[in-house]
Amino acid sequence: MNKKLTKSSTDRALTGVCGGIAEHFGIPSLAVRLIFIFIPSNLIIYIILAITLPDNYPSL
Repeated sequence: MNKKLTKSSTDRALTGVCGGIAEHFGIPSLAVRLIFIFIPSNLIIYIILAITLPDNYPSL
């Protein structure tokens, strides 16, 4: 299954970037958020991902 990386539509704190990464890799979103806290350039990476990742709209 070729699953694309998208922002989460359900697991959102701000824009859904961390939730989308967690859903894509099958890990808890808290772990992704903690990783983002400890990355020195976290704000730049987060902003780039928030702008470039497409939204994940639930399929009907």
